[in-house]
Amino acid sequence: MRIPVQNRPVAAWTFWLIGSVVLVGAGFGSAYLPRLRSRQYARQAAWSAAQAAIESASVSRDAAPGPLVEAEQLLARAESIAATRGGTAAARTAAGYAEQADRLWRAATGG
Repeated sequence: MRIPVQNRPVAAWTFWLIGSVVLVGAGFGSAYLPRLRSRQYARQAAWSAAQAAIESASVSRDAAPGPLVEAEQLLARAESIAATRGGTAAARTAAGYAEQADRLWRAATGG
């Protein structure tokens, strides 16, 4: 069975429209997926660094001769931010608090 001549341009037009949409979607996906993976990797790396800073501050706290109120507060802030698991900015903030607490405890022990 043959398609009437007047319907052929519509069929070709829809074919090209669907092909164009698929092509644009594939281009968007190929450009967006690496960015998404990069963001996810940066977030994981930031949280890993924050956890390492918190652990280091905890070790310095245990080695300190006595309690330091300011350092305890900074470490508590870092741990509470880490508990909520926000984005990379939250991870950097938590790492900053933990590093500052670590420096205070190291200064108190003379190290």
